[in-house]
Amino acid sequence: MVRVVFGLLLGVLAFLPVSAESGVAHAADASMPRHAPNCVAFTGKDVSIEAMAMEGSGAAKWQCGSRRWRSDVAAVVLKYDATSWESAKPPRYFYSRISRFGSIAIAAVDAGGEIRTARYTEGDGEPFASGPVFQLKLPEITDKTESVLVRIERPHSVPMLSEARLTVSAKHADWTQMDVMLLAIVIGMLILPFMFDVSFFIVLRERFVLLHAALVVTMMVYVLLAGGLISVFVKLPMEVIAIGAPLSWAIGSALAAFFLADFLEPGIQSRAMKHAVIGTAAFTMLVPGICSFQLAWMHPYDDQLYFYAFLPSIIVYTLAIIAAVRKGSRSARFIAAAWAPIMLAAIERLMRGLGLYAAPSTMDQALYLATGIEVILMSLAVADRFLAIKRERDEAVAEAELLEQLSERDPLTGLLNRRAVASRFERLHAAGFHTFALVDLDRFKDINDRFGHRVGDEVLETVGEVLAGDEERTMIGVRMGGEEFVVLLRGRTALQRAEAIRQTIPRRISGELPGLNRPVTASMGVIVVPKMGGNVKGFADLYTRADAMMYQAKESGRNRMCYEKLTVFDSAPPKSRPVRRAA
Repeated sequence: MVRVVFGLLLGVLAFLPVSAESGVAHAADASMPRHAPNCVAFTGKDVSIEAMAMEGSGAAKWQCGSRRWRSDVAAVVLKYDATSWESAKPPRYFYSRISRFGSIAIAAVDAGGEIRTARYTEGDGEPFASGPVFQLKLPEITDKTESVLVRIERPHSVPMLSEARLTVSAKHADWTQMDVMLLAIVIGMLILPFMFDVSFFIVLRERFVLLHAALVVTMMVYVLLAGGLISVFVKLPMEVIAIGAPLSWAIGSALAAFFLADFLEPGIQSRAMKHAVIGTAAFTMLVPGICSFQLAWMHPYDDQLYFYAFLPSIIVYTLAIIAAVRKGSRSARFIAAAWAPIMLAAIERLMRGLGLYAAPSTMDQALYLATGIEVILMSLAVADRFLAIKRERDEAVAEAELLEQLSERDPLTGLLNRRAVASRFERLHAAGFHTFALVDLDRFKDINDRFGHRVGDEVLETVGEVLAGDEERTMIGVRMGGEEFVVLLRGRTALQRAEAIRQTIPRRISGELPGLNRPVTASMGVIVVPKMGGNVKGFADLYTRADAMMYQAKESGRNRMCYEKLTVFDSAPPKSRPVRRAA
């Protein structure tokens, strides 16, 4: 995974210098300044750019110096005085932050009153990899040019106005090459957590892992579109970028709430708080999501409504995290650490979006970097929760297995009980356990009567140790009840080993219980059945047959083995035809 990420980063970084001649930002050049507007006017739709050029600088509609930007008006006219570049090369391009608009008209106004105009539609805007910006070519600028006016009809974004600039070349536009590289690094920071999420989901099918993966994808889309990095790889229409960037942020903000509601430990969130978080998520996806399309009929209010609509999510998410932290939630602490930087950066971006103050678009770098940090910290939180849930599940499985073992094991000897083996006997026989030996301790009742049940239990425990099995797994010991045991064996020497086990039992008991002044022998009945079928029906049938063999051994004097090898036919042998005698 790490190789993939570093390979992508090296590919992006290697591609940037090649793309420089076609629009990727170079390092800042003091001889190539970027000119900000000197004045601005907010006008009606019927006021043309030619009318604004003829009014002159003394018109009351111009606001120069300090100003508050507005995007809810029919048209905005920006004025750039030629005094800004009188000692440098004249500008050739207008560029600004990508956003939707109705049309843009640019006029170069000369001292003699001559006006050269260029008019553009939204489709004429050319995004380029120097930040989230697009460019338009200016009319010819001459030595006689006194000012340049830019009229933007139906602007849908305040930063589109406050960050509008004139420049000599797109190479010397908004962001430096290092700024664009930082975006590539942030994308790399986002890819690795996404891969982790996919890996985690394969092992742990939890919904919050999918939600986090979806959240990471939306953040990658946002950084690519809002940061303008997408223009390094492909030229998208400006409309796609203008809609996709705010829409991905709205979807990501909603997914973050769904993730929060699903990720916190059970019982941490009250029902009311959880409903508030989910309701806010739905609101965030709906209202800012619709505003992201910046439709013409929404122009007077979509920009400010988009930013104001995030206030409920900031408030509700913060209260939910604080409440969870106060209840001791470990997951909430991770979320608080991860979301604090991105919330602060988002609030700063919100203030710029509302026009409360103006700042260069490079301030967005803080938001992108905070996005990368948030995703990495949340990936650690997901990994921590993944390990916690996996540990809980492992403990539950271990407990279930222990309970199953307790239900299938004899508590005194530790051997399997009849229930455990009977349910698996067909599989064990198919695995080669064809020898069925029934062991019964001779005169065991006399031991209990003379030496007590404690000594009797010690005898049984010793027999359990003898029948516990071997490393090759060729023997399985079973306690049927009382002093009766079953041994299942496989291999070519199974019958010989069964007899060796029977002879080992009295020797082990004598060695383990020296106070027992009498030998404890065992009788064994053995059935060898290489193939099941016919009139051999399974465990119960073999047990009955072995029991008959075992009692035959006891009747023959005890301390011995009797065995029988069964031959099972798939069908009855054909009857012999009578031989006809000669007359």
